[in-house]
Amino acid sequence: MQVASQPIQYGNLGGHQAELLAMGPLGPYGSYGSDDPEGQPKNMGFSNDSIRRGFIRKVYLILMAQLVATFGVVSIFVFNDNVKMYALQNGWVFWSALLLMLATLLGLVCSQSLRRQTPMNFIFLGGFTVAQSLLLGVSACRFGPMEVLMAVGITAAVCLALTLFAMQTKYDFTMMGGLLITLLVILLIFGFVAVFVGGSMLTLIYASAGALLFSMYLIYDTQLMMGGQHRYSISPEEYIFAALNLYLDIINIFMDILAIIGGSDN
Repeated sequence: MQVASQPIQYGNLGGHQAELLAMGPLGPYGSYGSDDPEGQPKNMGFSNDSIRRGFIRKVYLILMAQLVATFGVVSIFVFNDNVKMYALQNGWVFWSALLLMLATLLGLVCSQSLRRQTPMNFIFLGGFTVAQSLLLGVSACRFGPMEVLMAVGITAAVCLALTLFAMQTKYDFTMMGGLLITLLVILLIFGFVAVFVGGSMLTLIYASAGALLFSMYLIYDTQLMMGGQHRYSISPEEYIFAALNLYLDIINIFMDILAIIGGSDN
């Protein structure tokens, strides 16, 4: 691969859990840039500071809407006993949300035109957010209200600190994509082992490793979105997918922290 002096834009990135679907001879990402079969560096989208600021602002507005909707649904499941009991006694809520989540996620990951076509991109992202919110709400039913509130507060503080660090540090985390993919594969394998072996200590280790890995992913995705002097950047046309990546990072950090708090209390 030729080393370029300008950042390389990813025009067709995948979500972290779905990145493995796109792995091929060239690694986790099949090509660089947007419609660029030669894989040559392009920085046209971020050549203008106003374009970059507008892109970042749009991504964070979408992300904020997703998080407000998600934690609003979670609060209903946690604080409303009727909703909690209905969700726990009716398994179709979980499985329906899981199928919707997978369908919308695969659609957003596999189709670049879908991610860039309005309003279909927002419809799919909204469906994914609703499904993920329901799954998160059902999962949060196993924990007490105070545990959930503590996890929300810790997650907010951690994500804010990591975001500020990603924006201020001189270290370029966008070059760690291969390492993060490798660690994600290891974490998935460890997760399957933990399911069959069981044990509270193993669960705490798995949740701690997951929180650390997705914290690194949050820094990585934030710098991809920022562009600028970083080696790699995501295309400004991929605002839906940039928001999706950050959303998944935050949700995974929240679930891992909640598991740690719940395991410690138990």
